[in-house]
Amino acid sequence: MRFKRVFLIVCDSVGCGYTKDSYKYGDEGANTISHIASATGGITLKTLESLGYGNLTDIEGVKKIKSEIGYYGKMDEASNGKDTLTGHWEMVGIKTTNPFVTFTDTGFPKELIDLLIEKTGHGVLGNYAASGTEIIKELGEEHIKTGKMIVYTSSDSVLQIAAHEKYFGLEELYRCCKIAREICMDPKWKVGRVIARPFIGESKNEFTRTPNRHDYALSPSDRTVLNELKDNGYDVIAVGKINDIFNGSGITEAYKTVSNDDGMFKTIDFCKNKNFTGLCFVNLVDFDAIYGHRRNPVGYKEAFERFDSLLNEMLKELKQDDLVIITADHGNDPTWTGTDHTREYVPIIVHSKTTIGGSLGIRKTFADLGAAIAENFEVKSPKIGKSFLKELE
Repeated sequence: MRFKRVFLIVCDSVGCGYTKDSYKYGDEGANTISHIASATGGITLKTLESLGYGNLTDIEGVKKIKSEIGYYGKMDEASNGKDTLTGHWEMVGIKTTNPFVTFTDTGFPKELIDLLIEKTGHGVLGNYAASGTEIIKELGEEHIKTGKMIVYTSSDSVLQIAAHEKYFGLEELYRCCKIAREICMDPKWKVGRVIARPFIGESKNEFTRTPNRHDYALSPSDRTVLNELKDNGYDVIAVGKINDIFNGSGITEAYKTVSNDDGMFKTIDFCKNKNFTGLCFVNLVDFDAIYGHRRNPVGYKEAFERFDSLLNEMLKELKQDDLVIITADHGNDPTWTGTDHTREYVPIIVHSKTTIGGSLGIRKTFADLGAAIAENFEVKSPKIGKSFLKELE
C-alpha cells in the first residue's frame, strides 16, 4: 500500500472538451470549463493551474505550465451515456452498455402515472421535462392547494417528485419516492434515479428548493472497487450524493452535504482530523445542479474559483501518505443549447506530497481511477481500466 488515504473529489459536470463521439449526443463543440472562462472574461484557478489543469484545454486566465507537483490528463468515457450514474459507476469499474431509459420528449406513460397515483394516494401535476426551479414556480401554488405531487423529468434518466416540506411533508415525499422507485424497477420504466425535490415558500416568487433532496438510485449492476475495499476491511467514506449514487453499496460511512462549500469543509476536516485507511469519495453537486443545468456561466465560474481556493486549503493539510484525485463525471456546458449534460472528456488531476508531476495523457476510460485505487490497496481490480499508479514518480 503506497497511500494510506485516497481522496477522490468529483467536481460534478466540470468537463474539459467534447469527445470524439460527442456528435452522437448533439454535443460536438461543447467545452464546459473553456466556455465558462471565455463567457466571463477569464477564470482564476491558481491551485489547479499549479497542478497542470491548464494543459487539458484552452482556459482563459489559466496558464499551461509543466507542473512539478501535479499529474494531469483527461479521461474518455467508455460507457454509453452522459449521466451521473454511468459516470460514477465507470470510475469504479462498471461499463454501462445500454443507456438508462429516458422520458424527456413524452413524459411518463399513463400506466405508470396511474399506478403512482393509486399506490401513493396523491394526484399528479406536471409530468413533462422541466427545470426543477421553474416547475415549482409554475405549479407550486396549485400543489399546495390540491395536495397533488409535482412529477417531472429531464434529459437524464430520472423521475423527480417535488413537494412542499410544510404542506405535503418531507417524510410523505420520501414515502412517495420509495413507491415510485419500486414502480420504476419495471424494465420498461427503469430510470436510473428517482429524486425527492422538497421546497419551501408561500408563493411562486418565494419557492426555494431545500437541501433535503434524496436520490433513490438503482444499485450498481456489478461489484465495484468500493465493494472490494469494504470487503477487505478498508474505509469507504461517502461525502455528498455518493451514497445515493451507489445505493449504499460498498460504503462504510456516509455524510450528506448542503453545498459545495459544506462538502469541501467536511473533506478538509477529514484530511486534518480523521484517521482512516481507504477512500474518501466526494461529490460536489452544485456545479451541475445550480449552475450547469440553469445555464449560469457567471455563477459556475465563481463556484469553481471558490472550490480552487478551498482545494488550496485542503492541500496544506495533506499527510505524506495521502493521495488526492480531482475529476468530473460528465460535462454540463452552461453556454450550450438546452439544459442537458454534455458528452465531454473529464479531467484527472493527481497530487501527493511524494509525487513530482507530469502528463497522464488521455485515458480510455474513467475506470483507470478505480484500477489505480485497487492497485494501491491490493484488492481485486475492476473488469475495465488500467492503473496509472506506476506512472506517478
